[in-house]
Amino acid sequence: MARWLRSLAGALLLLEGAAALSFLHHRYEEMVQALFRVQSQCPYITRIYSIGRSVEGRHLYVLEFSDYPGIHEPLEPEFKYVGNMHGNEVLGRELLLQLSEFLCEEYRRGNERITHLIHDTRIHIMPSMNPDGYEVAAKQGPDSNGYLTGRNNANGVDLNRNFPDLNTFMYYSGEISGPNHHIPLPDNWKSQVEPETLAVIQWISSYNFVLSANLHGGAVVANYPYDKSQDQRFRSHRRTVNTPTPDDKLFQKLAKTYSYAHGWMHRGWNCGDYFADGITNGASWYSLSKGMQDFNYLYTNCFEITLELSCNKFPPEEDLERQWMANREALVAFIEEVHQGIKGLVSDENNNGIAGAVISVQGISHDITSGDTGDYFRLLLPGTYTVTASAEGYQPQTVTTTVGPAAPSLVHFQLKQDVVRKPLERKTSGTRTNNKALQKKVVPRATRRGTQR
Repeated sequence: MARWLRSLAGALLLLEGAAALSFLHHRYEEMVQALFRVQSQCPYITRIYSIGRSVEGRHLYVLEFSDYPGIHEPLEPEFKYVGNMHGNEVLGRELLLQLSEFLCEEYRRGNERITHLIHDTRIHIMPSMNPDGYEVAAKQGPDSNGYLTGRNNANGVDLNRNFPDLNTFMYYSGEISGPNHHIPLPDNWKSQVEPETLAVIQWISSYNFVLSANLHGGAVVANYPYDKSQDQRFRSHRRTVNTPTPDDKLFQKLAKTYSYAHGWMHRGWNCGDYFADGITNGASWYSLSKGMQDFNYLYTNCFEITLELSCNKFPPEEDLERQWMANREALVAFIEEVHQGIKGLVSDENNNGIAGAVISVQGISHDITSGDTGDYFRLLLPGTYTVTASAEGYQPQTVTTTVGPAAPSLVHFQLKQDVVRKPLERKTSGTRTNNKALQKKVVPRATRRGTQR
């Protein structure tokens, strides 16, 4: 009985917190004010920083939640939400502002779930990746907004078609089984991307993000990689071919976590489309090249999905509260998904962390790497796995571990130096001839109604 009463009290507390929120569309200056208001209300668990500027000079602000803002704590995973990548798809922008205020308020109220989440996770929230496009769309407003008005950035570029095309490299270097982790960027990549895209690439290269979602509109479905089909090179007609990653079952679980916590996404029938369980593989919906979620998976350690959250790209203000109530639990539950699988430290014999160590899981051909402090995070479904850690100059180490359905399993690796003895010299015709040094293999570092994603 006591447990039931505590649950009821917690639910009432959330409802009380929700009633205090305002549901308005925020122009750029208003959005910035809202972020700084949250930071001023929760100064000890938040930090605001900019990852760069848009074409027209607007800051790309991020609000961070952590018990130690600005600091990566070893074994604490990094999570991110990105909204408003398409300027006229605005619900994600407003939901992330609502989420920011909600996390702050609930932390101040002593909500145990939110307190644990902020203490155990470093959460980064970017409400708008395309503030310039939003301003164009907002001038027309919800009632007269065109389907494409404000979608692109100020240079007229679709930011979700602007990332380096690492899928093509993967497909052409080994067909579907080609390298699919930490694929190097092309030499001229900076000249091919927009300022907003450049800022995001530099951002995700600087933080060891583990899990992410980018928020869109125009449909209601949780979309997971790969977005680009291997068959997209045949351009005579659009191909819709299911194109799974090696982590397909995990991605499906991540997508279902959101769809089933959402008010109606999981029902499948939305916006005239049907998606079983409210989820879809991107390429099986339609093939998309140079998208952000595939780039995250192929270049970094981050597992990202794309959330399509509303049939109406620019919903009226009177619909914002209903949408918030439909998405609130899903937004929190998805962040919690970062705490699954295995994590640990990779160190040398002197307990110094080894950055860039490769973590391989037998049977899943997608590796991740350790961060600057030597800690790593590998999202996995429950089960038993054989895991190997390897690093240049060290002997690899392999362990078998079991992953449960709750907290991640802690698996540390301590690697011994790989001592290569100098070959013996031998005399040949009165001269000395040295054997060639062994060459070490270096692991590379790190539509219907138009398109929505």
